[in-house]
Amino acid sequence: MKAIAFCGLACCVCSENKGCVGCQDGGCESHGWCKNYNCCKEKWLNGCWECSEFSFTGCMLDKPRIRAFAEFARRYGVEELEKCLLRNKEKGIVYHYESQLVGDYDKCQTEEEIIEMIKTGK
Repeated sequence: MKAIAFCGLACCVCSENKGCVGCQDGGCESHGWCKNYNCCKEKWLNGCWECSEFSFTGCMLDKPRIRAFAEFARRYGVEELEKCLLRNKEKGIVYHYESQLVGDYDKCQTEEEIIEMIKTGK
């Protein structure tokens, strides 16, 4: 499984990844609805963070956490994003609370706060 989904979701720390192959590896059977997946495949991009039209809306990037993760990948690289997220997980930052699709990153009020949390682990 690739560490980061096309939109910026963090498969590397996702509690759902045991049963999910991930969109980058063709695991999702319902790509028809996913604007991010379809756009990246059409443009041969590794993720939305590589797109010159990155600021678009009407997709997964409408969610602040996902948008912040993609913005972090755009600024610092996807490898740095993965490294920071795994470090933060080791420090106790939770990506998804049990049986939920929200976690500690969702407590932040702005994208910049989320990016700072990714960078610092605080």
